[in-house]
Amino acid sequence: MTLAVGERLPEASMVTMGADGPETVSLSDKLAGRKVVLFALPGAYTGPCSTIHVPSFMRVMDQLKAKGVDEVICVSVNDPFALAAWGKSTGASEAGITFLGDADGSFTKTLGVDFTAPHLGLIGRSNRYALVLEDGVITVAQVDQPGVCDISTGENLLAAM
Repeated sequence: MTLAVGERLPEASMVTMGADGPETVSLSDKLAGRKVVLFALPGAYTGPCSTIHVPSFMRVMDQLKAKGVDEVICVSVNDPFALAAWGKSTGASEAGITFLGDADGSFTKTLGVDFTAPHLGLIGRSNRYALVLEDGVITVAQVDQPGVCDISTGENLLAAM
């Protein structure tokens, strides 16, 4: 699949940390009838993910909400335990970012945005991208090259809206 304007995201089962432990979430249920920003990154606690990418969405959260965004979702090829701890330690969960784990990487592979960098210990991870979705259909797509954190930041996505 190509992440391009007009494309519909495929159905996927993600995992998140609920009040009683890990929960499965249907991505299509999260997107149905809503305006959602979904951004993806290589992994919890990794360098630019923690210092650039997630903070950029925290900084523009109010502006995204003012543009009618119902929810901001971060997807990563991680387990829900790591994502919940990372969301808490960065303040991103408190800022309103929802973390969904593509634990087995199947969603990432279906989108064709998976990459592997063995020298960094990153196997089957997601490239960085940011999307604006309306009822599951892409209206804005910002896809970075692997190893780059630029056009998929919160500020650049907001500017593209």
